[in-house]
Amino acid sequence: MLGPVILAASRSDKMRRFVSAAPGTKQVVARFIAGETVEQVVPIVKDAAAKGLEVTLDVVGEDITTPEQAAAARDAYLDLVEHLADLGLGARAEMSVKLSMFGQSLPSPAATLNGGPSGPAPTFPGGHELALANVRPVVEAAAAIGTTVTLDAEDHTTLDSMFAIHEELRKDFPQTGCVIQAYLFRTEDDARRLSEAGSRVRIVKGAYKEPASVAYQDKAEIDKAYVRILKILMEGDGYPMIGSHDPRLIAITQELAHRAGRKLDEYEFQMLYGIRSDEHLRLAAEGHRMRVYTAYGTDWYGYFMRRLAEKPANLLFFLRSMITKG
Repeated sequence: MLGPVILAASRSDKMRRFVSAAPGTKQVVARFIAGETVEQVVPIVKDAAAKGLEVTLDVVGEDITTPEQAAAARDAYLDLVEHLADLGLGARAEMSVKLSMFGQSLPSPAATLNGGPSGPAPTFPGGHELALANVRPVVEAAAAIGTTVTLDAEDHTTLDSMFAIHEELRKDFPQTGCVIQAYLFRTEDDARRLSEAGSRVRIVKGAYKEPASVAYQDKAEIDKAYVRILKILMEGDGYPMIGSHDPRLIAITQELAHRAGRKLDEYEFQMLYGIRSDEHLRLAAEGHRMRVYTAYGTDWYGYFMRRLAEKPANLLFFLRSMITKG
């Protein structure tokens, strides 16, 4: 019952100020956010690699309001690429990006909307072309050092634009990945299309507040959809990336991969930094590719609130920390 309330709060500036100022917040945020700067994250990446783990790095932030902020997000990722190049880890350290951070929700430039030098009016509203222009150099830079980028899924209104950008990027960088969310009704069709295209696809349950008109609301129904989509991905031509901490879904993944004749390096598990770290190591020790989704940066609020909404234990941990510090 609390999940939807917390997700709604993730969009509230008033709640952002309250949570940021609350006693104990910093302690709990550190559980999910690896640091504020790329320099703080590099040792974590090195440590993960030494333990046989892989990582995908996310510079947290979304809902930017100006083209200058979008350009700054692009530059933050380009700085991350430079640091990854020095580590020489190749595809063991990739990146995840949210297109909202690259300007996807901003108004389109007038020249683009009216035709002009930028060509005909865009198919998608807002800053679709701006997001594509900002993310492309990041994808290019990633490819140059032997790694890649995955486009994170956000709320359902952004997905057609995200998938179109994904398709465009894959023309030159076919290793570019994307994320699909099991709780959305549309996702089984998306999975079939992406699987046939041989794409890298991360499947997650979904962490945004979505209406009943587009998404399953019941946990059992979401789990059933997740398994149906897993079957599609495992039987297809793509590279499945299983984003889940659920022991039952992990076991089902292993069984479906076995039935599909997939080798251990033909799919991977992905889990969040700070959650079930012992399971990260167990799966890696069994020979699985295990990638840790590692977020860092100063604009942590939206990401943090979705982690609280996903699991009551996370919220209880936060509340206990507030009481203790208070």
